[in-house]
Amino acid sequence: MIATITVEDLTQAIKNSIDNTKEMEVEQAYALAQHVLNFFGYSDRIIDNILEPEDRDAFYMLEDAGILTTEREETTLYDGREWRIHYWLFRREKIGELMAHTRTIAADTGEEDTVYTDLPDDIWDRTNKE
Repeated sequence: MIATITVEDLTQAIKNSIDNTKEMEVEQAYALAQHVLNFFGYSDRIIDNILEPEDRDAFYMLEDAGILTTEREETTLYDGREWRIHYWLFRREKIGELMAHTRTIAADTGEEDTVYTDLPDDIWDRTNKE
């Protein structure tokens, strides 16, 4: 588990958490990491009430990626009503895993592999071979 989450660490975790079909540019991942860390500062958790709807959407995306999680706390007010407080927390162990995760990128050969790649060239001859 990582002790301190830096912008670079979170950027790498965000970049590695996005699947290959929705690849995110490094600049976008860096901007998102910086934005999220501005909320957390040196804390491990923040209260949900400080987020604007756009920010909350980004937090939900990071929750789907496993980088953030939520928790709630219930307390009883003086008048007997129950009050719920929702928090966002970093999942440090998952961030560490995502940072270490390296994607293997297939070498670009200039040719696309198809179902026909392994067929011999003479398979396409239409001459009668009787």
